[in-house]
Amino acid sequence: MKTALVTGSAGFIGYFLCRRLLDEGFRVIGVDALSDYYDVALKQRREAMLKESPHYRCVHDKVETPGLLMGLFAEETPEVVIHLAGQAGVRHSLEDPRSYLESNIIGTFELLEAARAHPPRHLLIASTSSAYGANDVMPYVETDRADHQISFYAATKKSTEAMAHSYAHLYGLPVTMFRFFTVYGPWGRPDMALFKFTKAILNGDPIDVYNYGDMKRDFTYVVDLVEGIRLLMDAIPERPANREVPEGDSLSPVAPWRVVNLGNSDCVQLVDFIKAIEAATGCRAKQNLMPMQAGDVPATWANADLLKTLTGYRPKTRVTEGVKAFVAWYRDYYKV
Repeated sequence: MKTALVTGSAGFIGYFLCRRLLDEGFRVIGVDALSDYYDVALKQRREAMLKESPHYRCVHDKVETPGLLMGLFAEETPEVVIHLAGQAGVRHSLEDPRSYLESNIIGTFELLEAARAHPPRHLLIASTSSAYGANDVMPYVETDRADHQISFYAATKKSTEAMAHSYAHLYGLPVTMFRFFTVYGPWGRPDMALFKFTKAILNGDPIDVYNYGDMKRDFTYVVDLVEGIRLLMDAIPERPANREVPEGDSLSPVAPWRVVNLGNSDCVQLVDFIKAIEAATGCRAKQNLMPMQAGDVPATWANADLLKTLTGYRPKTRVTEGVKAFVAWYRDYYKV
């Protein structure tokens, strides 16, 4: 039985990934601190469903805890490691930047040190579309320079990309970085727009719409995202001979390291996203139009050609379908 170690296992994406791996016959070691950044009960419910499998082991601790991951790598010798743990949220990084330093940067350092001592076949690490920062040429392509992050959250994630590259170069660790694009779906995070909008609309409360509604996002359905991760697990990067990198590939010329966009390749206007929620709930939204928040960007849009080249797969769920699935879950979970 193959062993996978997943950090952030009780999180939104972590839960879906662990469930997918368990269904496929993996033994899964899940690490999650069950932090109170959002409703802990939601994380506990996700984890409880994972624990129904005899092949799931959960470890409750912070990834930045010195020696924690080193011990787990030594004990479990996972073949594949997917690092999803970290402090999320652009806006929260303005209020509590130290938590991002500790979880995202120090936590990733602990992971890399453990992987150096006990190398898995493939190490996969979550980054973010926010790493593209002030880039205004879209859709975003992995080979574009990404030097001007505009939130501390994005800066910490871009830092982990550079850290992982150095370990890949120095120690031959095969590393794939993911840049996620606005992931949504059932069991989603309460701090994300879809959750907050659905809750407010069903309660008859107004929703805060930033940049006066002039926002675009590449909304990526969580099941599609997990499918992309699973397929990339088998697309292990190799250090190129003579620094020759195929055209369009983000593979490093000096390391078995690459970065891959995981997005729907569809730039959706926020007003259309809200209309999809209204259609799914059967309620009209009361909109409180507001200026852009600091650290946010007006648009994201992924070029997913590299994912297609590496795996033959491209995310395909339409926003209307994904929103409908989320609203159905929300009504059932909260009995509204």
